[in-house]
This record gives sequence, structure tokens and C-alpha cells, in this order.
Amino acid sequence: MKRLTLILFALMLSFHLKAQDQGKTPIGGRPDIKGDLFLDFGFNLLNNRPEEMDTRFFPSRTVNIYFQRPFYLGGNSGFTFNPGIGFGLDKLAFADDQTLTNDPDKGSQSSQLVDIEEIYGTGISVDKNTMALNYIDIPLEFRYHANRSNYNQGFRVALGGKIGVLYNAHTKIKFTDGDGVTQKIKNTQDFGLNLIRYGVYTRIGMPGFNVWGYYGLNEFFENGQGPFETQTKQFNFGISVALF
Repeated sequence: MKRLTLILFALMLSFHLKAQDQGKTPIGGRPDIKGDLFLDFGFNLLNNRPEEMDTRFFPSRTVNIYFQRPFYLGGNSGFTFNPGIGFGLDKLAFADDQTLTNDPDKGSQSSQLVDIEEIYGTGISVDKNTMALNYIDIPLEFRYHANRSNYNQGFRVALGGKIGVLYNAHTKIKFTDGDGVTQKIKNTQDFGLNLIRYGVYTRIGMPGFNVWGYYGLNEFFENGQGPFETQTKQFNFGISVALF
């Protein structure tokens, strides 16, 4: 979250300075910049997973920040092509105090799902148990604007896809042992995760507020490297606000 805050601050500062240099700001305070800066909030689910890989819904969250630039298609047809780039910051929270760790039978580029007590001993009290997955994403979408005379107003719907590269994955566990000592463990590993993700998504709403959904087309783990030989895929959905 600290990384996301710094990114947001740097982006907003640079765009604010650019708008000041241009000396013009449209009605409503929107900087005169061709493009959209989206901030997505949502939930991260694993589709087609085995029952043993149950996750907790609310702690399994997603935050995306994307900048997309429009390219107008066919004059006032209402259609634009909007490529972009940004960050996808996902979290997973496995149920029943379970976490991912390397499978010793498969090597360092693999994972198995185990009880935290099996790693750090019995009698502990788990306070936090999450997994972070951070991607650099490239979204590509075709967008239809119902208001053909002003693309910055009115209903619009977008269909497209995105491809992402995983640049960091780690688990965070906080627990208190039998002596009352609190420990925080961060474990950065490969976990057998697929380093590339790609899928389709949609975004529907108004310029300032949208709902969105993403369905991954490739498997979350490399073939045969995840727990239980799973072939699970990602499914994300949530709401989106346009910062400008």
C-alpha cells in the first residue's frame, strides 16, 4: 500500500504541474490531458480451484491503477481504442490459516498449501495471513461512448483484454507464539506462479465511476507446479473511479 501511495502521489503531482503549465483546465477541474487515470478497487478470486484451496473473500482484494490514452475511430462513431499501462496489485488470503510454501519434491519453482502451524509450530495464534501479487499490466480496450458529441460525458462501455508480468510475489504472516511474542514473516518466492497473465475484461459506467470485471484466460500456476495440480484461473471484479 505504501508503494501504491507513492505512485499515486507522483502521478497526480506530474499531471497537476502539466495542467498548470498549459494554463487551462476544463469545467469541473479535470486536467486538459488526453487520457484516463483509473483507480480500480475489487476482489480477487480463484476460479476452478479445488475445495482445499478455499480463500477468504474480503481480505482477497485487488487494486489497479491504469493510465489509458484514447485513439478515436471513425470520426464521431462513438468508438475509441484505448491502450494503456499500469500496476495490478492483488492479494490472496487462504482460509483455515493456510499458506503457500515451496514443495520439496518439486523444487524452488513450485508450491504447496500447508497449515502455518506446520511451519512455525503448534500453539501459535495467527493474526495476519495474506499473499501479495504485483503485476505490471498493459490494458487494451475498445470503448463505446453513448454521447458522441462529448466523449467526456455520458454512458460508456468497454471491452478488451490485458496482459501482465508478475514482478513480485510474497506472503506475509503475523502470529503470536505461546510465550506472547509476536513475529512478522515475509517470504518472497516464485511459488510456481505463472509469470505472465492475460485475460479479458469489461468496464461499464460513466466517465467518473464504473464497474469492471476481469477473467484470466491462462492458469494462475505454471503447469503442474501449484498445489494439488490445480488449473485455477483468476477472476477479479469491483468498482472503478477516474481520477481525471
